[in-house]
Amino acid sequence: MNVRRSIITLCLFLAIFLAYRFVRPLQIFVVSPEFEVPIDIGAVPVGLDSVSAKSCGKCHTEIYEEWSSSMHADAWIDPYFQVDYAFDGYPQICLNCHTPLKGQQKDLVLGFKDSEKSDPILKSNRNFDESLQDEGVTCAVCHIRDGMIIGPSGSDTAPHPVKRDESMSDGHSMCRRCHMVMGDRWDTFYRLPPCGTYGETMEAGRKPECMKCHMPEIERPVVPGGEIKKAKQHLWQGGHHPEMVKKGLTVKLESIELADSSIEYKLSLSNSGSNHRIPTGTPDRHLTVKFRRLDENMKTLGEKSYKLKRTIMWRPFIVDLWDTRLKAGETRLFSFHVNRQDRPVFIDVEVRYHLLDERRRRRIGYENKEPIDYSIFYKRIEVGKNVKN
Repeated sequence: MNVRRSIITLCLFLAIFLAYRFVRPLQIFVVSPEFEVPIDIGAVPVGLDSVSAKSCGKCHTEIYEEWSSSMHADAWIDPYFQVDYAFDGYPQICLNCHTPLKGQQKDLVLGFKDSEKSDPILKSNRNFDESLQDEGVTCAVCHIRDGMIIGPSGSDTAPHPVKRDESMSDGHSMCRRCHMVMGDRWDTFYRLPPCGTYGETMEAGRKPECMKCHMPEIERPVVPGGEIKKAKQHLWQGGHHPEMVKKGLTVKLESIELADSSIEYKLSLSNSGSNHRIPTGTPDRHLTVKFRRLDENMKTLGEKSYKLKRTIMWRPFIVDLWDTRLKAGETRLFSFHVNRQDRPVFIDVEVRYHLLDERRRRRIGYENKEPIDYSIFYKRIEVGKNVKN
């Protein structure tokens, strides 16, 4: 009787525990000590009237224009982020990437009520600057520390002193804080960190060189009329920029006539220009490869599609199930068999990049005004014509 009661008690405990795991706030990464609170940059550096990007832009006009066009500038005001942030219950920890400065946040973090640091103890921030918040990942996030402007090279002659900081020129250190969140916890089973761009580079055994692609080198003056020298463009283009994604991929298509008079179309997709996986970033991002048979009226006779995506089970435990994205340097082949008896006239082949999973978009209620996917390769082939590129 005691054994039966113990078993029933244990089962009841497990049921309650698992039920809780399905409704608890979802913390998908470990909050490291350096990531607990926003960045405190100290006082406004000598020579500046504020730490706003607009203030920097008065002199650094080209850099300001580049930053203004970037996702860094939109990190807070981006419509998708705002909807997703609200859907997840406004977790404070998200702000430490999307508005990383102490002055950008309405509340100060004094501590945490829980060991996972998902429930912060907050106090109103009297130095909160709403206009600075709207700037998202603004200039000061990278370029001001302890009240001093830092850069890849120092200067005592500039209107504001600049201290040389090696982390500004090693190609990756400034990126790591937000692009390498950790996930090593008892209830998580990641193969790669959840936002693992940095980890994907290490997986490939390659040196992290984020700036090489995302901040291309250019020769220009840092201020109008200044000395022309090597500098970095502040563009940070990535998944939101089709041309950037195309640079990372090599696509080849060929047709093979088979002995039975049918045709095999083969598409080769290579991650030839990136040190990380493609796609990278949030797990919602994925690639699709689609083949379609069309008749003379462009009616679809049949199709076949492939999805290259990271698939994660989030509840009751976080489990990295499988990952079909392209690793750095990897080539993947996709094929489509066409029987001439089906009388197809054309074959459509397309590779698309998806910024957001459609089911996720519907679930969070995001009514996008901008496309959430785009074509990176498309070709219409007349059946019977040889294809090789």
